[in-house]
Amino acid sequence: MTLDVFSKVVSQADAKGEFLSTEQLDALTAVVKEGNKRLDTVNRITSNASAIVTDAARALFEEQPSLIAPGGNAYTNRRMAACLRDMEIILRYVTYATLAGDASVLDDRCLNGLRETYQALGTPGSSVAVGVGKMKEAAIKIVNDPNGITKGDCSSLVSELAGYFDRAAAAVA
Repeated sequence: MTLDVFSKVVSQADAKGEFLSTEQLDALTAVVKEGNKRLDTVNRITSNASAIVTDAARALFEEQPSLIAPGGNAYTNRRMAACLRDMEIILRYVTYATLAGDASVLDDRCLNGLRETYQALGTPGSSVAVGVGKMKEAAIKIVNDPNGITKGDCSSLVSELAGYFDRAAAAVA
């Protein structure tokens, strides 16, 4: 995304035989700053991915203990592992979308057909959606932690991140 923006601006200036204007340089500086926020956000989520997934799963199973009871969808180690794997995959694709600033990779590579797959397996999509919501809460809490991060307004990026989680939850519910 960022490289495309730089290439486009340079190509336009080159086609006119001009130097980059102050406005163009300011706009590119803003792109870099926004990119750094995205990298920080993705890094924080990635660094805490295991905790985000396991804590969300734990909270889900506390609220819906029938999932881990005999006959439940997450009963047995194999099914539990599959549940955690799926939550991790969704979280990973949310980070890809956040980094790119575009939901298409989330939609195309993760969400398309996921509801139908869960229905075919008899997995309650509403429970998966609750788990995604719990990952959203944990991820946003981590991203909003002010310790060790440059001060600044990230509300727009956090809103975008929340939207990717909401998109994932809606796709499986």
